[in-house]
Amino acid sequence: MGDDAGAVRSAVLTLQRTTGLPMVFGGAVSGRQDRLRITELVGNTTDSLDGLVVRHGNGLGGKAMAMARPLWVSNYPCSASISHDYDKPVGREGLLSIVAVPIVVRRRVRGVLYGALREPLSLADRVVGAAVETARDLEQDLAVQDRADEALARTRPSTSTARWEEVRAVHAELRALAEEVRDLPTRDRLREASLRLAAAGLDEPDASPRPVLSPRELDVLSYVAIGCTNAEAAERLGLLPETVKSYLRSAMRKLDSHTRLEAVTTARRAGLLP
Repeated sequence: MGDDAGAVRSAVLTLQRTTGLPMVFGGAVSGRQDRLRITELVGNTTDSLDGLVVRHGNGLGGKAMAMARPLWVSNYPCSASISHDYDKPVGREGLLSIVAVPIVVRRRVRGVLYGALREPLSLADRVVGAAVETARDLEQDLAVQDRADEALARTRPSTSTARWEEVRAVHAELRALAEEVRDLPTRDRLREASLRLAAAGLDEPDASPRPVLSPRELDVLSYVAIGCTNAEAAERLGLLPETVKSYLRSAMRKLDSHTRLEAVTTARRAGLLP
């Protein structure tokens, strides 16, 4: 599977920005499917929840995992609908109103996103809706990444394949390097060199017009092509994960593609990627 922890990190940041909740956190399910570890926190005032292992069925998050649906409480320590295995770490952080949304891909829980207030207030429908929408976006990203990983696993490695993967990695690095160069003529030369490198992989030149992608759209797609998640591409390009997602969606639209894998394949056929 892809980097679930990195994907959860990106989703936690997105949720904090879209809701403005004072604390947002989450974690990915580990190798054992009966527990998750909270690793991503924004707005925390203590480290009481950092690294906390949540077991299937226990607490609010564990119950959300077991039921595979969003759950929320307006007064955590007084709620009769959940077990209270984690009252101490939650209490030290002062959290009262909490929503937990499981990330479910192919009927398997891969993680949980949480949003919380330090007051015993009901969470607004807008906030709960934003948490659910963020989780759904993450589920889609993970499902697409899974399919890409499976397609790659079915491909038998060969010397030529390994060499092309190195070429593709160099191509992505070349494009990222171009964005760090302040001298515009040099930046243009680096971009042109990356396009020549991409076109060198074509068996026969295609006479049809090539799709026109912006430099940043092509930068993002070049990292997607070597297996990076949105979070990893964002880190390497110095962008926000939401910005990467926006560039990727725009590139997919221009390439008339419905998945990341289809966009990469179309770009390669057009000579935009090696």
